[in-house]
Amino acid sequence: MKRILDATQEELTRYSGRQLLESIRAAEGRTVVAETVVTVPPLVDGCSNPEVAAAFGADLLLLNLYDVKRPMVTGFPSRTPVHDLPEPLKGWENHLGWGVTAEQVKRVTGRPVGINLEPATRHTVSPGRLATADNAVKAREQGVDFLALTGNPETGVTMEAIIDVLRTIRAAVGEDLILMAGKMHGAGTGTDHWLSEEQIARVAEAGCDVLLLPHAGTVPGVNHRQLIRWIDAAHEAGMLVMLTVGTSQEGATPSLLETLAVTGKECGADLYHIGDAGFSGMAPPENIMAYAIALKGKRHTYRRMAKRR
Repeated sequence: MKRILDATQEELTRYSGRQLLESIRAAEGRTVVAETVVTVPPLVDGCSNPEVAAAFGADLLLLNLYDVKRPMVTGFPSRTPVHDLPEPLKGWENHLGWGVTAEQVKRVTGRPVGINLEPATRHTVSPGRLATADNAVKAREQGVDFLALTGNPETGVTMEAIIDVLRTIRAAVGEDLILMAGKMHGAGTGTDHWLSEEQIARVAEAGCDVLLLPHAGTVPGVNHRQLIRWIDAAHEAGMLVMLTVGTSQEGATPSLLETLAVTGKECGADLYHIGDAGFSGMAPPENIMAYAIALKGKRHTYRRMAKRR
């Protein structure tokens, strides 16, 4: 297996789930995961947010608010026939991104693509975004390479709910699809982002490949000492760890992202997520690039940005 640093776009999009995990592991903490919101107008007209994120150094793309029952990625040309659109929207079919699936995003960007599914307890999540076995199978059929079982703000998603759905989804999708699980913030449940080692062991036992943890300094009370304990426990249980920046600090200064990158390396993480709360559903592109350069240097970042095949 090539390290994800060295793999071509064609290789990245052909890797199985297990191969992709080994490619990430071999890169030793130099994998950038950029999250974008698929339902809002893109930051740059004429180009979707996932394409921009890929162009600025992201290795993996995470699509937020992607609905497996009504897939769309705003900014991509619509694959929906005109006659299927509501009357007021006819004539705009090439600007909506209706019907665009993760497979099409993967083919255009040359990046592995994942989506969020949420075991929400509040009526803020559409049926096609809930963390269910049926939705997970649909996601796999639509070309998704990894699922992130997590919670957006104010959804009421708890770690216990995530652990419960992990087993069900793993049984439904088999062993090869990568499952990531955890929380980037409280998700409207107060202090539920605090973890015990017992919970980490249960997440691994339920079939998780990558544990999501909020980066130190992004959530009140999460510090580097605690993060190191969590990461060590996750690695001991056989999981990789993705540190997340999902509290709007992805829209801060590039220098903050550079600091988070270096301190995350010190803590021992494997993947580094940058969230979507910048402008119009994605982090500022210069922040994605600054994050990538701090993690893997200009050499590997520019190669990822420049490669087209």
